Formats: sequence, C-alpha cells, structure tokens
Amino acid sequence: MPGIIAGVVVVVIVIWVVATYNGLVKGRILIDEAFATMDVYLKKRFDLIPNLVETVKGYAGHEQETLKQIVGMRNVQYDSMSMDEKIQNGAAISQMIPRIMALAENYPDLKASQNFSDLSASLNAVEEDIANSRKYYNGAVKQYNMKVQMFPGSIIAGIMHFETRKMYEVDSAEERQNVQVKF
Repeated sequence: MPGIIAGVVVVVIVIWVVATYNGLVKGRILIDEAFATMDVYLKKRFDLIPNLVETVKGYAGHEQETLKQIVGMRNVQYDSMSMDEKIQNGAAISQMIPRIMALAENYPDLKASQNFSDLSASLNAVEEDIANSRKYYNGAVKQYNMKVQMFPGSIIAGIMHFETRKMYEVDSAEERQNVQVKF
C-alpha cells in the first residue's frame, strides 16, 4: 500500500512538473507572438516615416533639425535590431511624430496636400495598431511573468532557466504627455 501511495505522489509530481513547464513554454511563445505582432506595426511605421518626412521637407525646408533627428532614428537597419532595440527605437520615434505633425500646423499648404493627408491617415492607423499590439504584448508578458515568479511555478522556472520578460513601458515624461495632432 505505501508503494502505491508513493507511486501516485510521484506521478502527480511528474504531471505537475510537465504541466508547469508546458505552461511556461506556452507563455514564452505567446510573448514572442505578441512581440512579432507589435514588430510588424513598428516596421510598417518605420517604413512610413521616410515618406512622411520627404513630404514635409518639400514644404518645411528650414525645419531641418526636427527632420534630421527623425531620419537619424530611421537610418538604423531595422532587421538587425534586437527586440529591446526595436522597442527603444519605436519609443523614440513615437516622441518625434508629434513634432512632424506640429510642422504641419505651420504650413497650411502642407495640411492641404493630399499626399500628406494620406500619409497622416496611414500613420494614425499604424499608431493605433501599435498601441493595441503593445497592450497585447504587455498582457502576454504579465501572464508569463506571474507564472515565472509565483510559487510553486517559480521552482520549475528557476530550474529550467525561465527568466521574466520586460514589459513595454513609456520611458519619458514627454512621451506621457497628451499628444495633440490636428489636421
């Protein structure tokens, strides 16, 4: 009888270890998928920015400093960036977009340009997609990090080297400000 009880306990522990491990793997895969979703939108914005900058350049030739900063952030080879670098670059570009839109306020002809209007609408849609994908990413990271840190799952996470992941966070007070974009 004690052998049967010991066997049942071992089987329960093995099932628990396998289920916990699989849950952690599933969480890690969800985070990778969530980042890939966000990455698609960050890349789309990354590719859209030069078109918007070129359109603005045609109207705002003397506003070169703002445009140079944006182009400088864009000159990095996107595909060679790490996950963290893509998140940091995306946050930096997010801070610059209101500056581009502010330039439009100073140039009525630019605001009336169909090309600028189309690009602005595309950028606005991409920004909404990025915001939604960031929420999804952070939700996946939160669930995973809870599994990694909460007992008893933390035991398996530690043994199997599952590390917590960093959430997407707003880095600066400037980025926390309400952005007013007017067309």
